[in-house]
Amino acid sequence: MIFDAHSDLPTYIYDERREGKRRVLEKRYNEFFGKGSIWSRVMAIWTRPDKRSSALRYNLEVLNVLYKDVLESDSFVIVTSVDEMRKAIKNGRVALWVGLEGGEPIEDSLDLLEIFYELGLRVLTLTWSLRNAIGDGVFERTNGGLTNFGVEVLGKAEELGVLVDLSHINERGFWDALETTSFPVIASHSNAYSLCNNSRNLKDEQIKAIAERDGVIGINAIPSFIDKEKPTLEKMIEHIVYTVDLTGYKHVGFGFDFVYYLKGWSGKSVEDFENEAKIPTLIEKLRERLSEKEIEAIAFENFERVFERVIG
Repeated sequence: MIFDAHSDLPTYIYDERREGKRRVLEKRYNEFFGKGSIWSRVMAIWTRPDKRSSALRYNLEVLNVLYKDVLESDSFVIVTSVDEMRKAIKNGRVALWVGLEGGEPIEDSLDLLEIFYELGLRVLTLTWSLRNAIGDGVFERTNGGLTNFGVEVLGKAEELGVLVDLSHINERGFWDALETTSFPVIASHSNAYSLCNNSRNLKDEQIKAIAERDGVIGINAIPSFIDKEKPTLEKMIEHIVYTVDLTGYKHVGFGFDFVYYLKGWSGKSVEDFENEAKIPTLIEKLRERLSEKEIEAIAFENFERVFERVIG
């Protein structure tokens, strides 16, 4: 059973439904979920760069489309608590969490954050890789950390029960966030900088700091985050094992961030781990390096623990 902490599927669903298609998730169930035994997944609404000027409208439209597609489905349900997640899985349905990949749609308004919470938001990635009202992402040339509004956002997230995701924020903002909140945080889809020096990856000190808060780092399957020359499944496993060695197995999970289905996708993928259907191969290979107890925790239980502690 797999808990995937980051998926861009809302973008795909939005684009497909704008072309007149329906039951998008249901028709692609086996490819996106079934073959990989994914039973819980964060559906992150990404404010892609061309939508930043209309971020609020775009995110609301994508969220509306996501709800419509799930309502047309027999296999999925949107959940807002761990109890709802467990009930969904027990009833044979995949539990979907609503996330925002970047705080652009909340603009500079805590009221908008509260509204998104009422609409189902439970995971907030503070920034994408650019600057917003909360702080600077890793692609910015400046080194601004959290803004004053960003500090307020973390306080409101604590109050509401929204899990804060530190993937994409720059290093200064990362440390600002940890100084601002005492709650567990996650990095839903980031790998080890020591193994691949991509700015989106985390340095050892950052990985350890998340673990010290009882948080989780979700290892992802973006090729450039795994190895700049030859990204393979074996090298992805090295990121998993390296992070386990740094933190212990209770602070590592999966945030695959598969993008093969998105329009404009480069065609590049991790060798032997191109899509969800390869997840069983990943698990089998992990058995050569880790115990069954460790694998079960990484695959599902670690994110389940943090979601329950922060979201309830």
